[in-house]
Amino acid sequence: MANHKSALKRIRRNEAVRLRNRYQHKTTRNAIKKLRSEESKKDAQALLPSVISMIDRLAKRNIIHSNKAANIKGKLAKHVAAL
Repeated sequence: MANHKSALKRIRRNEAVRLRNRYQHKTTRNAIKKLRSEESKKDAQALLPSVISMIDRLAKRNIIHSNKAANIKGKLAKHVAAL
């Protein structure tokens, strides 16, 4: 168990941050799945900027690695262009 008041606070804070990161990551993954399952090119092009923005936010906050974000964005752009 933690010995200091600051350590107890850090434990609480870490849990809050972990849950927030998990929520944001899951929301982004769901948006990516929705974009990949889109049949219409017009709808996919409309959805692409918001999904890219979500991916950039995850990378900026170090929830995912920046190279992984770049790979995902490139694959999504290629997928939408091929529709």
